Amino acid sequence: MGAFREMSLNTIRFSIASAVLAAVSIAVPAKAAAFLDGAYGSKEGCTYAKTGESSGADDFLLLKDDGVTTSVSACEFKGMPKKTANGFTIKAACEADGEVGPEDIATLTKSAKGYTVSFPDGTKLGPMPKCR
Repeated sequence: MGAFREMSLNTIRFSIASAVLAAVSIAVPAKAAAFLDGAYGSKEGCTYAKTGESSGADDFLLLKDDGVTTSVSACEFKGMPKKTANGFTIKAACEADGEVGPEDIATLTKSAKGYTVSFPDGTKLGPMPKCR
């Protein structure tokens, strides 16, 4: 009976350890791939990127590796970006005014004025200069 009891305790320990590892792996979100050389945005967006504080201004615009945010919408980047001749393309899941839209492809184009983010429906955000 002692061998059976020892085996049962080992099985229970293994099950508990497996459950803990599974919970930890689910609780930790995957970090977005770093592909930009910093944050880009309007004056309000850059202030938020540096301080975490926003004045709530209508001209809020912020582009970071994890997505692009305006005063009325937010798009989270998904997966790995694909390099283009003058920027990147990446999947984006957007939400505007509380409504979730379908996943779409965002095109990030870099120019002398910064990045512009474009969507297939014709929406363009930017250009956004690099935050200093």
